[in-house]
Amino acid sequence: MKTALALAFTLLFCLNLRAADRPNILFLFADDWGRYASIYAEANGPGGINDVVRTPNFDRIAKKGVLFRNAHVNAPSCTPCRSSLLSGQYFWRTGRGAILRGAVWDDQIPAYPLLLKDSGYHIGKTYKVWSPGTPADAPYGQQAHSYQKAGGKFNQFSQNVTKMVAEGMDLQAAKEVLYDEVRGNFRDFLAAREAGKPFCYWFGPTNVHRTWIKGSGKALWGINPGGLKGKMPAFLPDVPEVREDLADYFGEIAAWDHAIGLLIEAVEKAGELDNTLIVISGDHGAPGFPHGKCNLYGFGTGVSLSITGPGVKGGRVVDDFVNLTDLAPTFLEAGGVAVPEVMTGRSLWPVLKSDKTGLVDPRRTWVVTGRERHVEVARADYTPYPQRALTTHDHLFIINFRPDRWPLGDPYGLRPGETEPTAEEITQTTRVTHPDEDAGPTKAWLIGARNSAEWAKHYQWVYGQRPKYELYDLKKDPHETTNVAGDPAYAAVKAEMEKRLLDELQRTGDPRLIDDGRFFETPPMAGPLQDEKEFWDKGKGKGKKK
Repeated sequence: MKTALALAFTLLFCLNLRAADRPNILFLFADDWGRYASIYAEANGPGGINDVVRTPNFDRIAKKGVLFRNAHVNAPSCTPCRSSLLSGQYFWRTGRGAILRGAVWDDQIPAYPLLLKDSGYHIGKTYKVWSPGTPADAPYGQQAHSYQKAGGKFNQFSQNVTKMVAEGMDLQAAKEVLYDEVRGNFRDFLAAREAGKPFCYWFGPTNVHRTWIKGSGKALWGINPGGLKGKMPAFLPDVPEVREDLADYFGEIAAWDHAIGLLIEAVEKAGELDNTLIVISGDHGAPGFPHGKCNLYGFGTGVSLSITGPGVKGGRVVDDFVNLTDLAPTFLEAGGVAVPEVMTGRSLWPVLKSDKTGLVDPRRTWVVTGRERHVEVARADYTPYPQRALTTHDHLFIINFRPDRWPLGDPYGLRPGETEPTAEEITQTTRVTHPDEDAGPTKAWLIGARNSAEWAKHYQWVYGQRPKYELYDLKKDPHETTNVAGDPAYAAVKAEMEKRLLDELQRTGDPRLIDDGRFFETPPMAGPLQDEKEFWDKGKGKGKKK
């Protein structure tokens, strides 16, 4: 009897100890930040665009933990990416969470922040999160568990800093105004925590998302666009306009990186650093650039990822393939919460606890990505652009289920008989043409050059209709320039990858394989909100007939 009581007491003590020692979770997740960080130039070797990026804070914390070289989002579009991340499931399993506009969260789907909250965590977020438990029409910044009283100006970093400088403020002082906002929002979150509770905080700024001030990369951060000359991947025109646009994007990444440093400093000052799991990533590739956001190429789905903190054996770079759906079970396991069986993501703790570099888990040699609808008005009939892809170390295989559609949206205004949009309109207004790609100088420049002898083929390559199957040999062709799906030499590779991809889609119940994709092809999964339909049907958004 005494032995049984002693064992019970010991077990109870251990359970209480684990509850008390559960780590905080600091999740830093930037909108539209792909795999662009200076540490990747160090890990992968120089010679690419990461030579120009400056992320000293991300680099510092990543070197203390695990840096992932092959992390991918499940969908290169904000809402479906976040739905998959929150649910720990492929985006196609999240109902209306699988689309951007008109998304509705299904409360029957487990979401890791709410599961952690139920287990005793203090949860909260600042800026952008697709929040379960929040009405779809909730005003921005007023979602559940939001901490944003200090302001939301950081989300327009270059705009606000440029304005303050133009009004006579010193550049560094102007930046400090926005840095104080970051500190203030996090301070409010910590102050609301009950004593003894671990916290789970999501910091999700949108400054890296379009738009930003032209020339701000150099003006605010000293990033010289000329430093990109000769380093651009093949799908990005190596011309001054595109180099400057990319430098401005890198300027917003520099601002994001500084915020990383501020939050880690705040955790350290609070005496919580040693018991805080720090996870840093982004929700897809660059916006407004060919092959980036809304594409299943590596430039669109590949993201930065580092994990540092208690239980993580750091100082390592690993090559294991990670889908960001894996973060939900990883967070739950860290918090001592049972992982729901419905989650398709796999906990990263076997990799994090290892002391190996390179490929740690021999099962992590591939990742599946996909997309359906981004902007509902991208095509005249309001249909999505359905794609699924399988990526391995050696190959990328893509199925375009509707190759008759335009992958980035209809070329409004670019066909005979239509009023062509101006360069200014294409720079400022996403939806004037190819609406699934964000507006910006790169988009405007390339569309403007589409009929030139030098760039016509390039325009067709990145914006034109695509074949049903794409296959790229990543060892020979890392920038995915040559589709070898029809090459007999790759027939066996194509067949094997197609089977593996379709088997995974079938195993996880992808509606795209059921009844010819009817679920995604009918409203509300396809089709606009009524006010949007009226706007576009009246010809206010499309290229109007002359």
